[in-house]
Amino acid sequence: MYSGNPWGGSFEVAAEDERSRAAPRELDETQRSWLLEPQRREKKDKYVDLGCVVCKRKVIRWALWALVIAFFVIALPIIIVKSLPKGKPYVAPPDQYAVALHKALLFFDAQKSGRLPKNHKVSWRGNSGLKDGSTLTDVEGGLVGGYYDAGDNIKFHFPMAFSMTLLSWSAIEYSQKFKNLGEYDHVRDLIKWGTDYLLLTFNSSATNIDKIYSQVGIAKNASTTPDDHFCWMRPEDMDYERPVLQTTSGPDLAGEMAAALAAASIVFRDDEAYSAKLVKAGAALFRFARSNGRRNRYSAANPEVAMFYNSTGYYDEYMWAGAWMFYASGNTSYLSLATNPGIPRNAKAFLPIRDLNVFSWDNKLPGAELLLTRLRILISPGFPYEDMLNSYHNANNLNLCSFFPQFNSFNFTPGGMIQLNHGRPQNLQYIVKASFLASLYADYLDLVGAPGFNCGPNYFSLGNLRSFAASQVDYVLGKNPRNMSYVVGYGPKYPRHVHHRGASIPTTARDYGCTGGSKWRDTRSPDPNIITGAMVGGPDKADGYEDSRPNYHYTEPTMVGNAGLVAALVSLTATAGSGIDKNTIFSSIPTFYKTNPPPPPPWKP
Repeated sequence: MYSGNPWGGSFEVAAEDERSRAAPRELDETQRSWLLEPQRREKKDKYVDLGCVVCKRKVIRWALWALVIAFFVIALPIIIVKSLPKGKPYVAPPDQYAVALHKALLFFDAQKSGRLPKNHKVSWRGNSGLKDGSTLTDVEGGLVGGYYDAGDNIKFHFPMAFSMTLLSWSAIEYSQKFKNLGEYDHVRDLIKWGTDYLLLTFNSSATNIDKIYSQVGIAKNASTTPDDHFCWMRPEDMDYERPVLQTTSGPDLAGEMAAALAAASIVFRDDEAYSAKLVKAGAALFRFARSNGRRNRYSAANPEVAMFYNSTGYYDEYMWAGAWMFYASGNTSYLSLATNPGIPRNAKAFLPIRDLNVFSWDNKLPGAELLLTRLRILISPGFPYEDMLNSYHNANNLNLCSFFPQFNSFNFTPGGMIQLNHGRPQNLQYIVKASFLASLYADYLDLVGAPGFNCGPNYFSLGNLRSFAASQVDYVLGKNPRNMSYVVGYGPKYPRHVHHRGASIPTTARDYGCTGGSKWRDTRSPDPNIITGAMVGGPDKADGYEDSRPNYHYTEPTMVGNAGLVAALVSLTATAGSGIDKNTIFSSIPTFYKTNPPPPPPWKP
């Protein structure tokens, strides 16, 4: 196609001779580098001979770096910490309420009757009352156990039951405080000592009962027959007859005992068998209390009871026991009874009677109203309970309002003690229970975020409630005109001549007889046995106090007084934390589904 070569030259390839093709062409070094990939050289591991072992140098290097890092991360901090001055973590010292609480609980150990455990906390007490109720044919082993009431050796079951209810209430609300102070097992032991005994005082295994043993031991004024007042003897030395009293009617006694067992059943929820036993026994007592043929005060026509613990009514116990039985069992029939309008009407709960504002062994209204107010503000069950719960809530507020001096409901001593018993003796037992209610209500309101409450047009903060409670307990502990603690063993100055048989008679006394002990009652020497934690009757309306053993109005302690003191102290102490256990008391109650009240009846012209 092309006739010539436009680039010039021939199209033929020059021929090469055979030699040139046979001999390979040698490449210089640069050319070889263009064509040949350089060969990779494998690095050889280097070893170090350590004598017995030959190791790679790399391994040794890693090990050395690991040791250096370990030194800075582990060893150096340890060296620094160990070089610092040694010391325990700082723990805040217990406040005055915690210190007093430890002591107040010991009073109950000093009051125990029966066969005491080997690890008993009060060295000068021993076994006593081992023959109590031994002649009874329906109580196996008799009525051994329980607590002596005060400075004498009588076992009054009505105030004993109330004391157990109060201890249980405080243990339920402030269980964590008791635990933090190391006293939870102790207070449970005290409660169980009481409830085990109360279970002996009636047929606790039966569904229906027809009698209750109400008291062991008696005392008669101006009597020359040996009894628990005529004789001044240590309980370990009693050798006189101790009659057992019984009642076949008594909603007050039965109601309080039901409340005690019900409250204790919540404390012992971790022991299902015992808790169920207490609830069942409480139900039998409540049924007894509600029986139509048995509605008469247990102290009526019974002077051996009435001269010491005369009950003035029993409708307050219906409300009180109904609330506790509802919390313990979850059975709403108890709540229905407690909120039945007829109960507060018969109890005169909403009438302006000052004495009914005072919580005591005889008047449970303030405690019952606060207990049911708890249900309203924390659960709010609604219809059909709301109207009556709201009324109880209002009554509770009025009770607490009456403690503030601006309302002039109660007088105060010059030193600041409120006179809840109108200047009569043994006022301290009332003021500590009022302090407990005020402090506990403040904790309830705090839990729901309420900053205070109204007393008519006046507003009172939670601080006002707590200040009142603290002021009264502080008075008991020594902030008073005499600068004297009224709790034995607390503070530098406290009662040394307590009206108490066991505290006043030396443990070495022998064969002194019924009246022979009076020499220790009348001596001016201080008690040979310190009854630690006992709160005495206290000062009079002018803040005066006589530390005289024969003057029992000033110097005699009681179970109900100390139960209130324990409750007030644990509510006020800040050493062991703050606040209450919201839910434990509600563990058995059902879920409430709020319903609307029925519509009003149609209007008729």
